[in-house]
Amino acid sequence: MNSATAEAIDGVSHNRALALKHDMKPIQRVERKYSNIQFDSMGRVIRAYEGMDMKAVYAAKPIAYKIVKRLFDIIASALGLIILSPLFLVMAIAIKMEDGGPVIFSGQRWGKDFKYFPMHKFRSMCVDAESRTAEVVGEDDKNGMAFKVKDDPRITKVGKFMRKTTIDELPQLWNVLKGEMSLVGPRPIQTTKEDGDPYDFQRWCVKPGLTCFWQVDGRAEVPWDEWVEMDLKYINEMSVGTDLKLLWATVLAVLGKHGAV
Repeated sequence: MNSATAEAIDGVSHNRALALKHDMKPIQRVERKYSNIQFDSMGRVIRAYEGMDMKAVYAAKPIAYKIVKRLFDIIASALGLIILSPLFLVMAIAIKMEDGGPVIFSGQRWGKDFKYFPMHKFRSMCVDAESRTAEVVGEDDKNGMAFKVKDDPRITKVGKFMRKTTIDELPQLWNVLKGEMSLVGPRPIQTTKEDGDPYDFQRWCVKPGLTCFWQVDGRAEVPWDEWVEMDLKYINEMSVGTDLKLLWATVLAVLGKHGAV
């Protein structure tokens, strides 16, 4: 390679580097009220728990806390199912009246340590939603491992109302009662990916929950990298106080309908 060619290649490489530098604009982030995630100068999430074994962190939590958490889950979910039974009846009638399909949808989700369980929801999509998946393939929000489609055409009219008010999630109280979920914990997600960043997979070292930092700090508006950081923050800070704070914040978030899809 002669010097002229080498200079030309160096010039092209330099121009490409300048172009990349020019195009690398800082990622715009939204300030979160509860999770307090840290970002670098380019708006990238600073992984506060890098190098930590979150499974070991959870294992080290006091046994008394785990017992109290489970007892609270049992009592609260049982009371919730009883108190909310009139609402369940109303929603069941509304779903049936709209299209005559099943009231409950049970989808397979990863639970603690990647064990599958049937997560229950009020059906918010049309009866043939699964056969129409091809319509939305490639339309998901590309939010990491979570498969979510904004303005999914398969959602029914009743379903839009339920999702907006989070009523569709209430049957998961049965999952909580059975011990497959907890009231507070990382949300169980629909994912089509079984490979990814080991850092992300650590969110599955505890039971999934009805609510967590993601639920109160933006929901559908939260990018995957922040979502994971929120879940690991919860695992690191798990306590009775943290759970009570998140439950109360969830009530406020639902009343405000913030970030719902």
